[in-house]
Amino acid sequence: MNETAASEAGSGQGTDREKAAGPKAGRVDPSLFVRKTSEGLAQIDLVVQDMHCAGCLRKVERGLNELPGVEYARANLSTKRVAVRWQPAQLKPADIVEKLADTGFEAVPFDPKLLSALDETEERRLLRALGVAGFAAANVMLISVGVWAGLASDMELSTRAFFYWISALIALPAIAYAGQPFFRSALRALRARTMNMDVPISLAVLLATGMSLIQTIVNASHVYFDASVTLLFFLLIGRYLDVQARAKACSAAQNLLGLRAMAATVIGPDGTQHSVPVENLEPGMKVSVASGTRIPADGEVLTGRADIDTSLVTGESVPTAVAPGSKVFAGTLNISAPLTLRVTKRDDDSLLAEIVRLMESAEQGRAGYVRLADRAARIYAPAVHILAAATLALWFALGAGWETAFTHAIAVLIVTCPCALGLAVPVVQVVATGRLLKHGVLVKASDGLEKLADADTIVFDKTGTLTLGEPELVSSGEAGPAEIALAVALARQSRHPLARALAAHGADIAAPALSDIHEVPGMGMEAVLDGETVRLGNRNFTGTAGEASSHAGPELWLAKGRETPRQFRFADRARSDAAETIDRLTREGFAIELLSGDREEVVRELADKLNIADWRAEARPDEKIARLEELRAQGRKVLMVGDGLNDAPALRAAHVSMSPSSAADVSQTAADFIFQGADLKPIVETIRIARGARRLVVQNFGLALVYNAIAVPLAVAGYVTPLIAAIAMSSSSITVTLNAVRLNWRRID
Repeated sequence: MNETAASEAGSGQGTDREKAAGPKAGRVDPSLFVRKTSEGLAQIDLVVQDMHCAGCLRKVERGLNELPGVEYARANLSTKRVAVRWQPAQLKPADIVEKLADTGFEAVPFDPKLLSALDETEERRLLRALGVAGFAAANVMLISVGVWAGLASDMELSTRAFFYWISALIALPAIAYAGQPFFRSALRALRARTMNMDVPISLAVLLATGMSLIQTIVNASHVYFDASVTLLFFLLIGRYLDVQARAKACSAAQNLLGLRAMAATVIGPDGTQHSVPVENLEPGMKVSVASGTRIPADGEVLTGRADIDTSLVTGESVPTAVAPGSKVFAGTLNISAPLTLRVTKRDDDSLLAEIVRLMESAEQGRAGYVRLADRAARIYAPAVHILAAATLALWFALGAGWETAFTHAIAVLIVTCPCALGLAVPVVQVVATGRLLKHGVLVKASDGLEKLADADTIVFDKTGTLTLGEPELVSSGEAGPAEIALAVALARQSRHPLARALAAHGADIAAPALSDIHEVPGMGMEAVLDGETVRLGNRNFTGTAGEASSHAGPELWLAKGRETPRQFRFADRARSDAAETIDRLTREGFAIELLSGDREEVVRELADKLNIADWRAEARPDEKIARLEELRAQGRKVLMVGDGLNDAPALRAAHVSMSPSSAADVSQTAADFIFQGADLKPIVETIRIARGARRLVVQNFGLALVYNAIAVPLAVAGYVTPLIAAIAMSSSSITVTLNAVRLNWRRID
């Protein structure tokens, strides 16, 4: 659905929006951030920072859909954004924020700066809590070792009491501080009359701590401070890794919006010029674009000729020459000469805005390994509480005292705490990402390993992916040494990529002295040598438009006086191991496709060279998205490998994606994996490690289930004290961790 922003007259509202983005954004009227759609609906984007799992996401969407007039409510777990569209006559924006608060989630209007600040704040808070819990756990466990040894050697009661009080002094403030992420989450859930996994975790920690404090006061034989603080430490590791992974998977669309021009120079009817924000541009306006600046809006060239960096649209490094009548797009870069444009589309209807919408739409469907854990969590929380309560009632019915009954109930809560379940995924991710990092691969998405393990089809971009993205001279035709030297002399005066490639080829060539050197925008270089005009540029500029050529790639022509023009051919060289990698992936059962925005003859030549049977050329961003959707409809799981700005939406829309380290920043942000080096071998290695990681995750879930199947009945039967429960819980975590470490021992061929 095409959307248009509600009009925002004057700068007053901009000031209000800036204020709303500050620390008190949640107190500002959210109506300042409401937009109108073309169908008359109201729309707002909110940030819900407290969404941590799929269960939270479902609660948010279910709560919003219960409101009258809501037509659409979709939450994005990766970016913590919630998009809501509704009938403005039936609902106010404040009602939406209030409904989320009633559900247990605080929402603030979306603002990129605010979202970044919230992510950084949460990450720092968890890191501090993790440090405090780790410090306390190490020290309390050391004291516990001394107590355990003393219990076997008749330690004096006063000495044991002293050790217990020292443990309490360390553990109590640490638990109060480090447990806040879980306590706050559990409290919000209880206030909203719902349940999440943090409720039994908080209950186990608080009961074990309270029981331990009572035992310390009465100088009983056992306390369980070590169990409480160690439990928090392990769980905080999992929470921190999850938050860090989500922060890295922030919306690539916001990076892409950084390519927009901030303001445009509008030419008035009387010829006067004034600067306006790009949001205020309307179709029909005349705009002046200086050399070296970005095109502010989609439009048509009225006057001027220039070279435009269109890699945003085509993904190709060679600029496009534009002249009066040519179409240009917002975000592309004018690299050679001033232009005058007529605006044809508003800012939010531009091609750049459409690419942003494609990416945000693709982001909505992303999930992770944790789906299985989330499904288990829906049953886990109520089951644990029922089981602990049943254990308490059982021992009371058997005539046990309150201390014994509570001890067994606490043991059930601790022994069933989902530490192993919570570490099953993060610990494998840490090992896998560490190994991949040694191979020059950066894992950015928390769900990337799972998705990559499922991939069965690989779609490659051409320029910068299968090729190096740098044109190089492959033939100088029939040009002699003197002509090559002349061409190099002209090329050294230009910043055009082909000219730079030619100049680099002749870096050690002594060039002749030229005079009156100047560049004709969109055409080439012109100079004078010995009274004759010499030109280096395209066919039209050098008078060779009618010349036939079998070369599919880019070219430059040198014309000197009446002499026969000479052709210089360039090509984007394929990566050294491209053919070997494609052959290897094909033998492993992957379907391979080449999807490029380059010309048909160039794409065909590379496809034939690499033995890729299925290829498509001249594909724009929306066409790449459409092809990926076709493959998805066929049940294919697509790995998209691309590097250009035009590949960013496709990288987001694909099942999983990779980009080389030489890719544009936006593409690197959109991709799930970044690989370094000039080779494609890391793609094969990453796939194999991802598949190994998937097997280990499944095994870890199995180990966690086996542990609970054995430990829970023993705890209910009274054979497991809270201390043993803490040891068993830690042992299950260590087992899961050691199993994950096996990934480092696997050989990658």
